[in-house]
Amino acid sequence: MALADGLAMYDQTQQTSKIEISDYAPLVKRIAHHMMMRMPASVQVEDLIQAGMVGLIEAAQKFDASKGASFETYAGIRIRGSIVDEMRRGDWAPRSVHRNARRVQEAISSVEGRTGRDAQDGEVAKEMGVDIDEYHSILLDSTSTRLFSYEEAVGEDDSRFSGEEVSVSYRSPLEGLQREGLKKSLAQAIQSLPEREQLVLALYYDEELNLKEIGQVLGVSESRVSQIHSQAALRLRGRLTDWQRDDSE
Repeated sequence: MALADGLAMYDQTQQTSKIEISDYAPLVKRIAHHMMMRMPASVQVEDLIQAGMVGLIEAAQKFDASKGASFETYAGIRIRGSIVDEMRRGDWAPRSVHRNARRVQEAISSVEGRTGRDAQDGEVAKEMGVDIDEYHSILLDSTSTRLFSYEEAVGEDDSRFSGEEVSVSYRSPLEGLQREGLKKSLAQAIQSLPEREQLVLALYYDEELNLKEIGQVLGVSESRVSQIHSQAALRLRGRLTDWQRDDSE
């Protein structure tokens, strides 16, 4: 569904606020294009815009200004959440991509466990029994799989902005402690990454630069930025195995 269709869909619903959805359509587009990095080439950005529009509409219907957040802040959280939900529902990467991603993760962990330092590209490729070009190709393919959701792990908890009370059954004290523990462990793991991988994550998630812009900062191609991002995600995954659920085979 195109952006215009999303706007039309909203026009058919009962409006619960005076917020003009069309004013925030560019925000949906920006977030969707930013999150396209996680998608394979077969996925159209319009699919993500559609999911983001659903989040924007929900934000307009549920926004409560008395909670202290601006609408743009709240809408951004809802838009990202809606797109992430769509990503969860549709796992477009074939199983071979998941298997190769696990191979990379295991190879990185093996090299680092043996050497006591960050594994280099060539070392990981050798551990996997592939040449460096094939290794980089695997990293590019792995971009599209649900590796380790940095955004889900460290993203803002939108419950304080939602205008809805969070029930005890929704998040128990134990779940809250586990979430905080994960965030703390993730922050520590990120700080232990190679400097270039830390920089890519910071530019992508904190500064919200796109691949081309990050490449210009680092002086490398967009595809190389994607490889670095994937390697960072897999390195983090290997260092946070205690927090992860088993992937499907």
